[in-house]
Amino acid sequence: MAVHAHPDDESSKGAATMAKYVAEGVDVLVVTCTGGERGSVLNPKLDRPDVWANIAEIRRAEMDAARAILGIEQAWLGFVDSGLPEGDPLPPLPEGCFALQDVDVAAGPLVRLMREFRPHVVTTYDEEGGYPHPDHIMCHKVSVAAFDAAGDAERYPELGAPWQPLKLYYDIGFSKGKILALHEAVLATGAESPYAEWLTRWEDRPDKGPRITTRVPCAEYFPVRDDALRAHATQVDPDGFWFQVPMELQQRAWPTEDFELVRSSVDSPMPESDLFAGVRGTAHAR
Repeated sequence: MAVHAHPDDESSKGAATMAKYVAEGVDVLVVTCTGGERGSVLNPKLDRPDVWANIAEIRRAEMDAARAILGIEQAWLGFVDSGLPEGDPLPPLPEGCFALQDVDVAAGPLVRLMREFRPHVVTTYDEEGGYPHPDHIMCHKVSVAAFDAAGDAERYPELGAPWQPLKLYYDIGFSKGKILALHEAVLATGAESPYAEWLTRWEDRPDKGPRITTRVPCAEYFPVRDDALRAHATQVDPDGFWFQVPMELQQRAWPTEDFELVRSSVDSPMPESDLFAGVRGTAHAR
């Protein structure tokens, strides 16, 4: 089970890993906390009044397309997008939005899904949300709360028989090592690197590389990841930043997606190369 804040997050964070496990016969469920109703249209080719007027319906259709490409199952938690506040000072979040929910209340629907789907492994964002969008931070809080509660028969007894997932991971989408490896690989071809400005700003942000415990080799599924991301046509420019580095170069320079193991009730040697390390052959039946 991979828990994400908005439609498109599942395709930009851990998508190749999911596609790899689907190909191996693993059941994968993406849980999408909000509908992305307050998201921007980031593809200039679709920045039109008719798209903005129907953004909620369009983003659901985009999610359906990405789901089919990845071969996953997908469920909506049903919360309303909080939007990304901008300005100084920041404006208040909209009433009723996901980020303003009580964590224990908002965790309930996810507890129900965990008890119904019965995952052995759960992935989500770290305490900073991967980046500080209020919905991403709330997604982290709700995911951890649900993971800790799903196996406790005394908590949420009305939401089904208890089920305890065995491992919880945080997605580490970008580390300094990864960006530097891609940057240097691009420069070696004589091309201009799209990561140069990013690296100049790195001193202002923490490097999560030392937190990585698990590197999943999944380079052959990078094209599937990109196809799923392009399915979210309002959210990515097909001629933009995410697609500037040649696929073969990406696969060679950094052939893994990376995670931090933060909860585990099984033994697995570190570092790992498999989210199911310690689980295979020992997991309780679903």
